[in-house]
Amino acid sequence: MMRIFVDGDAMPIVVRNILFRAAERTRIPLVLVANQPIHTPRSDYITCITVPAGPDEADDRIVEMAQAGDLVITADIPLADRAIGKRAIVIDPRGALYTSENIKEKLSLRDLMDELRGCGIDTGGPSAFCSSDCQAFANQLDRLLTKYLRNSTGDV
Repeated sequence: MMRIFVDGDAMPIVVRNILFRAAERTRIPLVLVANQPIHTPRSDYITCITVPAGPDEADDRIVEMAQAGDLVITADIPLADRAIGKRAIVIDPRGALYTSENIKEKLSLRDLMDELRGCGIDTGGPSAFCSSDCQAFANQLDRLLTKYLRNSTGDV
């Protein structure tokens, strides 16, 4: 059975709300993992795990729990890579699907940008989260969950 794991610390609230509704609608367990408590609605399908403060504590817990076929929601590229290594499905809060075919390129770009910033070059950052990002996320989530629910074996 699929579970949805969310890297909850920096997740936009609007995305969390979409995930809460999806968990209730599909009855697929949703697990938020964060360094601080996150307010969640009362539900048999939604839980929040609070891990100790630390740079990779939430990531490590998600990787520890995720299994093949689970869905991981994160904007963290190294976490996405680790989850893909466990054969989880990974999307970011803007709806981008990370795959074994594209994750190494994303990691390389991330490392390059980190190196440039380390040299004092202003690389900017991601654009502000907007309604089209929210819609793209909702659409991608719906596609993945619909595919999962239609498949009698539960594989996406």
